[in-house]
Amino acid sequence: MPTRTLAAGALAAFCTLAAAQAADLVPVKIGVLNDRSGVYFDSTGEGAVVAARMAVEDYKPEQHGLKVEVIAADHQNKPDVGASIARQWYDRDGVDAIFDVPTSSVALAIAQITKEKNKAFVNSGGGTADLTGPACTPNTVHWTYDTAALANGTGKALLKRGGKSWYFITADYAFGLALERDTRAVIEKNGGKVVGGVRTPFPNPDFSSFLLQAQASGAQVIGLADAGLDAANAIKQAHEFGIRQGGQQLAALLIAITDIHSLGLDVAQGLQFTASFYWDMNDATRSFADRFAQKMPGKKPTSYQAGVYASTLHYLKAVEALHSARDGAAIVAKMKEIPTDDPLFGKGTIRPDGRKIHPMYLFEAKAPFESKGEWDLYKVLETIPADQAFRPMSEGGCPMIAK
Repeated sequence: MPTRTLAAGALAAFCTLAAAQAADLVPVKIGVLNDRSGVYFDSTGEGAVVAARMAVEDYKPEQHGLKVEVIAADHQNKPDVGASIARQWYDRDGVDAIFDVPTSSVALAIAQITKEKNKAFVNSGGGTADLTGPACTPNTVHWTYDTAALANGTGKALLKRGGKSWYFITADYAFGLALERDTRAVIEKNGGKVVGGVRTPFPNPDFSSFLLQAQASGAQVIGLADAGLDAANAIKQAHEFGIRQGGQQLAALLIAITDIHSLGLDVAQGLQFTASFYWDMNDATRSFADRFAQKMPGKKPTSYQAGVYASTLHYLKAVEALHSARDGAAIVAKMKEIPTDDPLFGKGTIRPDGRKIHPMYLFEAKAPFESKGEWDLYKVLETIPADQAFRPMSEGGCPMIAK
């Protein structure tokens, strides 16, 4: 037989084998749904999509019998838009799981649709603790942080430092209301008091009148129950009004490293806040941040983006274990069964209510003279152990637990 014929036959056999092996791979389609154009575009946005794809790349899915695709869309911080995308993804586009979803009102909508369709929802960017409370479902995992953990961290820290009277400037939607509610509960439980507050439109570029009301209240602490560009705008305008210079403390109840970077340390220095991740914590977080910065030039990852990376890795472990991504409730149950372990958050667990458990950290924005580089922005004031960081499951009101 001619050599050319033998080579052609070998190639055909190889292609047939490769096609058979590819056909045996379990298809997995992940949708990253977040804000790609509004107040959270910098802290979640494209960086969260990059993080998900990095997790897929690191997992080497074909070596584990999986074939994984990641797609993305912009929910525009609108529950109706997010719900429409989720239904289309689940019903028409074959998406198995939705990740990230900042903006709590959107996240709550996605949780219910995901339960209805029996898919998986792994939230990183949304904050409301109701996702593992009254709105918990067997299809939801809440990974990175929540409003109860923020209140427990920053609220208690400022109370310890003498901030007994509070005034809230609260974004008037699900996240802001939950953050004020949970922080108020911590304040009152620990001997503080709330002397007033105001609700602000979401999103909102101008906080002048609200800050003047807060300043006039005489409260020792002005609690900013907002996030993203709203929080950055409020902090910047508070600096211009000399609020902190006048002796009142500013509680940035949720702030991302991209916000601190945008503000600059001249404005942000001394702010205390709670988060679950910082890029410069150890060799593993620094290595991830360096790789991330190559794909998102000039940027370090936020905690939400880190949460998408870590939760995607864990989700893929569960899919591999079941050799299928079709049954969302079964996948989430497997995610709860398998201990979590990743380079960014370390070892942890997922509780029966869907709450991912890991340490949280109280950070302070450095003074300019303390910073050794563009993204050298935080110092750790306190580590909040995993078993103390989040609301006890018995206090959440999750119907699955009550049953």
